[in-house]
Amino acid sequence: MSEMMKAEKRMISTESAPAAIGPYAQGIAFGDLVFTSGQLPINPATGKMPATVAEQTRQCLANVREVLEAAGSGMDKVIKTTVFLQDMGSFAEMNGVYASFFDQGRVPARSAVEVARLPKDALVEIEAVAHR
Repeated sequence: MSEMMKAEKRMISTESAPAAIGPYAQGIAFGDLVFTSGQLPINPATGKMPATVAEQTRQCLANVREVLEAAGSGMDKVIKTTVFLQDMGSFAEMNGVYASFFDQGRVPARSAVEVARLPKDALVEIEAVAHR
């Protein structure tokens, strides 16, 4: 039997990122992979969201980082991200902050999509898949 077939699914939870607001985990570790749920730009200490796309992107990625670190991974091990934007017109603003979270020679694959609406009327939400 392959190692992946023997792998157990483990829920990842940390108080350093916003708590799940529904029936889902902040992240799941499965074998050598970590899957984060979409991270909203909520500051876990205050429960507040910043106002701009740049600030929201920074908070989303800080939350992603916290979930990954709780799973024994990190931003340097991110394989793929998905960025959900309320308005694709804010792509450049998001992208400038996003780039600062990754070494330019080791950026992950990424999809970015415009959505009609995000939970809590956020302007951006980001999820990631990483290696442990």
